[in-house]
Amino acid sequence: MSKAIEERIEAIIHRLLPETHYKNKYEEATLDERMKYYNTPGVSIAVINNFELEWARGFGLREAGNPEPVTETTLFQAGSISKPVFALSVMRLVQEGRLDLDRDVNDYLKSWKIPSVSGWQPKVTLRQLLSHSAGLTVHGFPGYETTDEIPTVVQILNGQYPANTSAVEVNLIPGLQFRYSGGGTTVAQQLVTDWLNQPFAEIMSELLFKPLGLANSTFEQPLPLQHHEFAATAHPWKGRPLQGKWRVYPEMAAAGLWTTPSDLARLGIELQLTLNNNSNGMLSTDTLNQMLTAQVEDHMGIGFFLEGKGESSRFGHSGWDEGFVAQFVLSKHLGFGAVIMINSNEGNPMLKEIERAIAREYGWPGYFPDETNVTVPRNILNEYVGDYKAASGLQASVIQDGNDLGLRIKEQSPIRLSPESETKFSTEGPNTVVDFERDGDGHVMALHIHQEGRSFRADKQ
Repeated sequence: MSKAIEERIEAIIHRLLPETHYKNKYEEATLDERMKYYNTPGVSIAVINNFELEWARGFGLREAGNPEPVTETTLFQAGSISKPVFALSVMRLVQEGRLDLDRDVNDYLKSWKIPSVSGWQPKVTLRQLLSHSAGLTVHGFPGYETTDEIPTVVQILNGQYPANTSAVEVNLIPGLQFRYSGGGTTVAQQLVTDWLNQPFAEIMSELLFKPLGLANSTFEQPLPLQHHEFAATAHPWKGRPLQGKWRVYPEMAAAGLWTTPSDLARLGIELQLTLNNNSNGMLSTDTLNQMLTAQVEDHMGIGFFLEGKGESSRFGHSGWDEGFVAQFVLSKHLGFGAVIMINSNEGNPMLKEIERAIAREYGWPGYFPDETNVTVPRNILNEYVGDYKAASGLQASVIQDGNDLGLRIKEQSPIRLSPESETKFSTEGPNTVVDFERDGDGHVMALHIHQEGRSFRADKQ
């Protein structure tokens, strides 16, 4: 590994960006400090740069109290990152004409059917299942101890013993809104196994892992013995190893993937190359673009969550199993990304802390506020100066000090306002935004104060 890359790794792990109570303000900390703070034994990271796996490295231990280190090939449970990985395989079947995204899933299901509701039979499609818009119940799954009796998928869907979750049912009209449902993904798992008449893990290996050479990934549950020596141990809280080392997830499509950051990064690179028409991979560019098109709501495609716009567009997913958390993020256009996997639930906040540190080091767009200074003409600032009052009794004053505005609320000292546009200002300190309202003639008539999802209006006096 080159000296320049080593320096980048050092910069990232010595300058994590934990959140503070103030918006867009962070305090730097080292990875080691944050792992100790969150009682987290192990972390594994892979970074994609310019459509290549630039580096991957493990930090800490596979299990607290055991000297074996986390390495690039240490297996972690990926939690709900299983869902988009599964969705990619479904889309391959769709692309090959073996499944139809918009056909009633009951046409494919054999061993179980979407149940009727008070005599009404809902129609549910694969598109809805994979975009969490099918109106199905059961958000997620807690898993089973390694000594438990493990239910079949049909028992899980029916909520029958020994399943530890309720039945999966439609209780909203399908296709109208997003509601996250691991239950819906499990319906899709049963559909694929019914239709292809093969074990689920075998299907996933043949459709995805073998073609892409992902040797350290499996959906097999329970984890086969030959993988145990490479697997991290789960630590839900306070750094205590989970009895039995990890839980079993028969809901494989929703939560059952075992993998490494490097394998997920290689998968991610394949997707990025496909989007840039530079791959002969398993999916066409058109098929993948369909997955990354918002479905019922803007933030959800088929399998993947979507964020950002233009060059900042990203897609990915997070994961949470008992004792494991993970983050998978990919740039849609620019060939960057990262995978972070941790063997502790308590360490969940570190995922974003590490991601932000990587984003800053590599200059990823869309992660930090645009620092371009906005200048508002003094004559416009003058128009905002004055007293404002609300029927609720709220009293506010806007004062001017040179080229700056200040907001005074009752007896509080003035808070400096920084312009984001000619009408919108943010406060330096409190997490508050102020915007000014004009009437049809252009006269300033009110201000609105926004904080923590609430808004307060006061009319200019």
